Amino acid sequence: MTERPVKIIALTGKGGVGKTSLSAAIVRELTVQHPDARILAIDADPAVGLSTALGVEVHETLDEIRQRVAQDVSGKLKNTQDILAEARFRLFEAMEEENGFAFLAIGRPEAAGCYCAINTYLKQVISLLIESFDYIVIDGEAGIEQINRRVMEKVTHLICVSDQSRKGLQIVGTIREVAEKMVLFDQIGLIVNRAPHPESLGSFEEGTRIEGIPLCAVIGQDDSMTENDIEGRSIFALKEDAAILQGVREALLHLGI
Repeated sequence: MTERPVKIIALTGKGGVGKTSLSAAIVRELTVQHPDARILAIDADPAVGLSTALGVEVHETLDEIRQRVAQDVSGKLKNTQDILAEARFRLFEAMEEENGFAFLAIGRPEAAGCYCAINTYLKQVISLLIESFDYIVIDGEAGIEQINRRVMEKVTHLICVSDQSRKGLQIVGTIREVAEKMVLFDQIGLIVNRAPHPESLGSFEEGTRIEGIPLCAVIGQDDSMTENDIEGRSIFALKEDAAILQGVREALLHLGI
């Protein structure tokens, strides 16, 4: 039987538009729709908010692994194969296995000093890791650069997230321009989140049309999600009919995921 090619879904957009909640909702929906699939959630935001949204406890981040491997490079590890083997072992150890998915946090940006070689090794290791999964969901920072620099150069689905503000939509347009130069992607789509009047969808679509980015879903204000966040519950505590989950189902269907 031919294996399905891995789907790599990266979310990006300006800060404060709900990327992390949407990333968590996508992970939840994938575990429901594809219970036998191998799913990896990658938190590429230094704030490590995805772990809370998914109810995962982080014991070690990729950045901490990077620093440990860097120390070993100047000590016992002498060649590329040793470095790759050690990094791969530590990455697998750092991954947390939860409700039908694995989790990996990238951590804070590099401190002073050059980690260029280590970044290269770790990107190679992540490329190897990808072969072990069917779906990868990446919660990115506000912007696209760090996905290329610190995680991977190719994604299959790039999801831009914005609120209804003109500024948010302008940032999405800028991200698309940067992404076309820095990150290879097969499909791109827009989710408008926390829209105050999603019922006026007809006129709303005209106002949110960005050249080259199809609109995949409009999600209204979700009081149940807000309450969930305030009480520190994971995305798995939400009811099936929550607005964010309905919107994510619509977006995934639109993107063919």
